[in-house]
Amino acid sequence: MKHRAYILLFIGVLCCQAAWSQVRESVSILGDSYSTFEGFMTPETNEVWYYARHGGNTDVNSVTETWWHQYIANSGYKLCVNNSYSGATIGYTGYDGNDYSPRSFITRSDELGCPDIIFVFGGTNDSWAGEAVGEYKYDNWNKGDFYTFRPAMAYLTDHLLKRYPNTKLYFIINSELREDISSSMKTICQHYGVKYIQLEDIDKMNGHPTIKGHAQIAEQVAKALK
Repeated sequence: MKHRAYILLFIGVLCCQAAWSQVRESVSILGDSYSTFEGFMTPETNEVWYYARHGGNTDVNSVTETWWHQYIANSGYKLCVNNSYSGATIGYTGYDGNDYSPRSFITRSDELGCPDIIFVFGGTNDSWAGEAVGEYKYDNWNKGDFYTFRPAMAYLTDHLLKRYPNTKLYFIINSELREDISSSMKTICQHYGVKYIQLEDIDKMNGHPTIKGHAQIAEQVAKALK
């Protein structure tokens, strides 16, 4: 009987290990228009740029053609939350100097579920909208600080690290951004010890990735994280 109990215990341990090994890590995205797709946003009220029906913005008309869907599927992960919002800025200053705080990355940063991996893909609208970079500031922020890029980016990074402990955090930096925006993102990531992925030569139409461009992003992200 004792030997049988040991055998059953051993089998139980093996079954638990097998079940644990099959648990897939989950991915959440905090992004802008580049990471949107109709019907796949959380919350669903977020503004979308890529639609299932072809609207002429680019040639992308299937969610399987997006960079994040390709990366998640090819890497064996599962999607947790895609909280992307078309036109969103990391800081609070949007186009024509308007207040973009309701859609900003900071405002949405608590709504990413419980992921194992977080991709932050932003800075594009900050660059296009002409948001001032401001000064580097790594503590004692106030709301007024978030209307310039560097304090907003630093706060966002600090907050994500504290809000999601034991989660892998990665920033994706778009190609063709203003140099002061892209260099600021790299400097802030380095300050916090967060890995960033600098994209290069992404195929675009109307400023947004095409099918080819999304495949290039997925490939470059996968290569950087091997």
